Amino acid sequence: MGNTILLINGSLREGSTNGATLQTASVLAPPGTQPVLYDGLGALPHFNPDIEQGVLPEPVVALRALLRAADAVLFSTPEYAGALPGSFKNLLDWSVGDGLHAKPVGWVNASAHAGGAENAHAMLRTVLGYVNADVVEAACVRAQVRRDAIGADGTVTDPVAREVIGAAMRALVAHVVQLRA
Repeated sequence: MGNTILLINGSLREGSTNGATLQTASVLAPPGTQPVLYDGLGALPHFNPDIEQGVLPEPVVALRALLRAADAVLFSTPEYAGALPGSFKNLLDWSVGDGLHAKPVGWVNASAHAGGAENAHAMLRTVLGYVNADVVEAACVRAQVRRDAIGADGTVTDPVAREVIGAAMRALVAHVVQLRA
């Protein structure tokens, strides 16, 4: 049985370091792992609890289906104005009550600067705690990723950053395997 890991980028920016980080995680996934890169962030409507009472928009249905199908989720998000990007927080709001409860999760803090995105990741931890996600501490890491360390294939080229990213992915998959045992 394969381990499906959903990779969610909190940035809408084309060629973001967070996207490159998750592309790298996908490439470095352990054998038997099925990484799935989520690309619907920009299509999600603004969260509105009233919509929950009716027919959900297709992008929300698709997100929730991916979350339910995944064995675990790995996030990578930047920080904007000292917080989570609004579009990413919107995604998290849509997942409350459906998708992340008890789901193993981790994140890679991919920043060019040591300590970058500190507030965003503290807020991510808060939200994930609120939804009772299973935060896998060994899969919550910092990888220093500069824009000039992204190769033509869209992956991170820096060997130290690649090792950190790969270790996070391996820790998340090992946790999933342990839960099944």
